Amino acid sequence: MNAEAKPHILLVDDDVRLSRLLQRFLQEQDFQCRVAHAAPQMDLILEREHVDLVVLDLMLPGESGLDICRRLRSSHPDLGILMLTGKGDDVDRIIGLEMGADDYLPKPCNPRELSARIQSILRRLARKQAGAPVGDGQCIAIGAWELDLRTRTLRNGKEVRRLTTSEFGVLEALVTRPNRPLTRDQLMTLGKGREYTAFDRSVDVQISKLRRLLEPDPRNPRYLQTVWGTGYVFVPEQRDA
Repeated sequence: MNAEAKPHILLVDDDVRLSRLLQRFLQEQDFQCRVAHAAPQMDLILEREHVDLVVLDLMLPGESGLDICRRLRSSHPDLGILMLTGKGDDVDRIIGLEMGADDYLPKPCNPRELSARIQSILRRLARKQAGAPVGDGQCIAIGAWELDLRTRTLRNGKEVRRLTTSEFGVLEALVTRPNRPLTRDQLMTLGKGREYTAFDRSVDVQISKLRRLLEPDPRNPRYLQTVWGTGYVFVPEQRDA
């Protein structure tokens, strides 16, 4: 299996030694696995890379696992979440499930059981996506490319590109509001699913990446246009309107 086809797992745990052991095991089980030791590092990876499932420790420095779980479920509704907890109190596990975790596993956990639980969640997510109703507007043409809002992929003939979470968030916000200028703050809020502290250049970077991919001439964009003094707007071709 090539690297792009492997499920992408993000392990969020402040136990460095355990994280390395679990990362090595999951990679041996044919997963792509990244590690973050706290919420800021996790957020950075989710912004830059596609992730299928997060293995989330309940006890973390700074923002707690429960708070992270609530936030992720709001901002990334299609993301799998497996919660790890070393606590013996069932209340925390119940709260975690109520906040949107797909499953939980007590620590220390058997790596084989962890792998099995991950596979089970990914199968459920795949069935859910495959069975989702296909309505109008689920695929949007952008020049020679077509954006599939269900799978978060771009297709140009046989070429398929998976978008990072931040790339998809910005692009989805624009294409689902054609001909409507959006400010950088609006794009950050709509694209990330929650308010971010002002870091406007992050939106500009994502737009630049998307233009290089989608536009025949990125220096003179046809579809992702700049609205000076405001932000950006998606201008579809007449056949897409």
